[in-house]
Amino acid sequence: MDNSIATLAGVIQLAVAPVFLLAGIAGFLNVMSGRLGRIVDRARIVERRVVAVSEEPHLSMTRMELRTLWRRVKLINWSIGMCTAAGLLVCSVIVGLFVGSFWGLHIAGPVVTLFVLALLVLIVALVLFLKEVQLATRVLHPGREFTD
Repeated sequence: MDNSIATLAGVIQLAVAPVFLLAGIAGFLNVMSGRLGRIVDRARIVERRVVAVSEEPHLSMTRMELRTLWRRVKLINWSIGMCTAAGLLVCSVIVGLFVGSFWGLHIAGPVVTLFVLALLVLIVALVLFLKEVQLATRVLHPGREFTD
């Protein structure tokens, strides 16, 4: 167990990359939570419209929009959950680096596993985010999905 300043400086250097990844994940979470807020606001407006509209063509279109909004909420919620899990895994990597160095533990395997798992979970989060954006964009072009 070598607790010298030089060793600590080396561990801090190793931890810098995961910390930058953590900052990037925080940025993604910020963007996604903003989208979630806008989707929920829109859903509240459309829910009020469902109650107010009585003509059938408009009512069915409004209900369809509401279903799409709730699908988007579900996708963005999953994306936020996966991003949060990735952030927690990256934090575990950072803790593992410091604990392993401080106590002289050989935990390279678990640290690498946690880091790879964090990246895989982040990939899932970004794919879910992409699906939500695609769904939002598809709704902007009604009928277009039938021509593609």
